[in-house]
Amino acid sequence: MAGSLLRSLWSSTRRSLSSPPPLKPHSLFLRAFPSSSASASASSAAVSPIGALDPRRLRNVAVIAHVDHGKTTLMDRLLRQCGADIPHERAMDSISLERERGITIASKVTSILWNENELNMVDTPGHADFGGEVERVVGMVEGAILVVDAGEGPLAQTKFVLAKALKYGLRPILLLNKVDRPAVSEERCNEVESLVFDLFANLGATEEQLDFPVLYASAKEGWASASFTKEPPADARNMSQLLDAIIKYVPPPTANIDAPFQMLVSMMERDFYLGRILTGRVSSGIIRVGDRVHGLRNKDSGVEKIEEAKVVKLMKKKGTAIVPIDSAGAGDIISMAGLASPSIGHTVANVEVMTALPTVELDPPTISMTFGVNDSPLAGRDGTHLTGGRIGDRLMAEAETNLAINVLPGLSESYEVQGRGELQLGILIENMRREGFELSVSPPKVMYKAEKGQKLEPIEEVTIEVNDEHVGLIMEALSHRRAEVIDMGPVPGNFGRTRLSLTCPSRGLVGYRSVFSSDTRGTGFMHRAFLTYEKYRGPLGNVRKGVLVSMGYGTITAHALMSLEARGTLFVTPGMETYDGMIVGEHSRDTDLDINPSRAKELTNVRAASKDENVKLSPPRLMTLEEAIGYVASDELIEVTPKAIRLRKKYLDVNKRKTMSKRPKE
Repeated sequence: MAGSLLRSLWSSTRRSLSSPPPLKPHSLFLRAFPSSSASASASSAAVSPIGALDPRRLRNVAVIAHVDHGKTTLMDRLLRQCGADIPHERAMDSISLERERGITIASKVTSILWNENELNMVDTPGHADFGGEVERVVGMVEGAILVVDAGEGPLAQTKFVLAKALKYGLRPILLLNKVDRPAVSEERCNEVESLVFDLFANLGATEEQLDFPVLYASAKEGWASASFTKEPPADARNMSQLLDAIIKYVPPPTANIDAPFQMLVSMMERDFYLGRILTGRVSSGIIRVGDRVHGLRNKDSGVEKIEEAKVVKLMKKKGTAIVPIDSAGAGDIISMAGLASPSIGHTVANVEVMTALPTVELDPPTISMTFGVNDSPLAGRDGTHLTGGRIGDRLMAEAETNLAINVLPGLSESYEVQGRGELQLGILIENMRREGFELSVSPPKVMYKAEKGQKLEPIEEVTIEVNDEHVGLIMEALSHRRAEVIDMGPVPGNFGRTRLSLTCPSRGLVGYRSVFSSDTRGTGFMHRAFLTYEKYRGPLGNVRKGVLVSMGYGTITAHALMSLEARGTLFVTPGMETYDGMIVGEHSRDTDLDINPSRAKELTNVRAASKDENVKLSPPRLMTLEEAIGYVASDELIEVTPKAIRLRKKYLDVNKRKTMSKRPKE
């Protein structure tokens, strides 16, 4: 009797746990957005009786632009206009490194309500190194807002992101941002508009795409206007004209709700409780919590089934909050949990569907670095993840979530990591060191191609803006790096400034950013984007001097550094640890010099005031990770630990280095 009573209690408890009472999606939305109750109640008409959103009420839009032209600030203002609670500025930049550096690293999706329509907005990065993030999300949307700085005009990365949008047949809305600046006039805006039109035409835009709508905005001030103005009236100081333009010019998704469910995975993240969370645009059909689905991928032999599972949870980001939903229909962008194996580029579909959706084509990587185990004498002091297996697992996990990175196993617990640029790989290394990894990293190597017996190398388009007095210095430095000038002229609206357009091999630009900043005293800016593969331009000129190499082990002393200052620029301070083969400075000449920075002062019995010298040292040049990546030569490595970044020779022993230096270079 007691046993049957316990069994009945257990079965009723299990039923209540497995099937919680259904929540209305709009009640959840009202909880996430207390200030937009009117919009939420009005949008109830947009929901069809089957629970999914009517595709005609949807708009999927990507915000694309060059770096620092105001995408993320614009997203802030749109969220605030639609009633979202923004905890801080640049709310879409949720990764800690994004907030520290003031850049967008990963694409992010959110949805906002406007006039009974739901807008799925995608914020994208502007740096060329993170171009893979733009490529994989452009296929999810039907429209794009091309943000261009009205003062600077279209730059290198504007061309890259626009080419991707036009390739997918999108009709962008041009938004000229920062029109409130004193230097921006209506004539300047007309000039930028014609430059953008020329860019559209050069990229092969269709007649319809060339007829793009133009809006003027100040994302910082929080307003957008259909006509040029610097001071809109008080009732128009908002983003409503831009939101209305999105509804008017961006077509709703062409989607079939009655077809079986299919979704292409475009983003992926991990959750400690839910496991793998897959985000993508629903191509057809309707998905509900509890439906059985499976993952599919295209292979040379045909479509392969990866895994079959039940949908545990459906989610959608509304504003800055993640809201659980019961169902979603074709055309919508959602996240789901329940499958453990599918990743980006795979298809999730109903179990009766055996057709995989076409995957996104990404540009090939242009640069590679070798990650290996830290084998220096100071290894193991700071980090917790030290072995090659741990490093390999972490890199493989990164390659799953970031399609622009390829990882190839190498010799003796090393891995070749291929990516788009030194900034992208630098962000990966920084994330790993913060997670407790210790590793040694080789300098970046450019990935060459061979066609018809010719050696081809990646060429980048570079836009530089500097003061007139720095032009000669910059052109001389870039000539050593095999750059070729395409165009040169004054910057409109900026007296005493010159803009240079160049093409330069990727290998020539490695490590140049820090040199450029010091050459222009921080007043210049440089932007670059991958252009094409061209014939190899020959060896680089003299771009770096030799280094000061330690041949002692122990603590660095001020007494030793005082006598070494005349030899070059130091990278270390007294009290740091050193070892044989560690790089402690840059030599003033082109050759390397072996020194002993741990030499202590010999003690004597003499007690005189004049005997003890007061040591005064110049401040050292402390390397950041990005500077170190650009600085190291082919026979050197970067030792990365959670607490330190050190430069070292590949071969620590001085005799081994001399032997290897006599071998012919590759």
